[in-house]
Amino acid sequence: MSTSFAEPVLAWYARNARDLPWRAPGATPWAVLVSEIMLQQTPVARVLPEYLGWMTRWPTPAALAAEPAGEAIRQWGRLGYPRRALRLHETATILVARYGGTVPADLDALRALPGIGSYTAAAVASFAFGQRHAVLDTNVRRVLARLAAGQPWAGGSSASVAERRLAESLLPAEPAVAARWSVAVMELGALVCTAASPRCGDCPVARECAWLAAGRPAEAPGATGVAPRRTQKYEGTDRQCRGHVLTVLRAANDPVRRADFDAVWTGQAQLDRALDGLVADGLVDPLPDGRFALPGGAPLLR
Repeated sequence: MSTSFAEPVLAWYARNARDLPWRAPGATPWAVLVSEIMLQQTPVARVLPEYLGWMTRWPTPAALAAEPAGEAIRQWGRLGYPRRALRLHETATILVARYGGTVPADLDALRALPGIGSYTAAAVASFAFGQRHAVLDTNVRRVLARLAAGQPWAGGSSASVAERRLAESLLPAEPAVAARWSVAVMELGALVCTAASPRCGDCPVARECAWLAAGRPAEAPGATGVAPRRTQKYEGTDRQCRGHVLTVLRAANDPVRRADFDAVWTGQAQLDRALDGLVADGLVDPLPDGRFALPGGAPLLR
């Protein structure tokens, strides 16, 4: 069954794949790892400029590890979920200390790095090292659920044992081809077999798709094909407050006083809560003189 799916999907990918720097022939394993961390819960359009800036500044783990963790947070900009920047910095220091500044190819070694779960480890092993692993992000899970299982959505926040077995059964035998298949299916889900408006007429495996053959079941008008989730507001939330605090710190060359935060956020109790949370998360350092800095900024005090 994998052969009948693989050939048309791979041919489609060869014609339609987006030109992304982490897919370039010369992309290093570090470049792939950085891209996968940045792409967690963040669309490609937002990641691309930040990725380019990051890799220009820190093309190797050693380059990042040589700077304070606060610089990683500063460079992260407004990508969101800034703890990912801290994890990348921690990962870089581990890579320098344990692996000579290189990214390991071993799946278990990748899983042991900060912020890297099963999906990211499989993605790096596949895309950076050409290994044969099931790479199951949201797009891949949706495509395989529709194509092979005839279901509009796999469901659940993480891949089930059944989903993983299905994905592994569809992997081409040759590792390099399997790695390309994984990224091709991911691209198909991102560009054609989308959640809200799948373009089945453009799909290279539409004739083999069990979901399409069944009349696209369970898809009511306005359905997205994904498990419904409540939209979270952003304005006025603690998350927005935390973002304002980090914006102030990123823009400052020196540690800042509490009054600098008061100028951008009026709710004192919420600001206290945001600062406490940022300190607990390791994203902000409280200094003895009452000022605040990004991590590692204390030696720069004047």
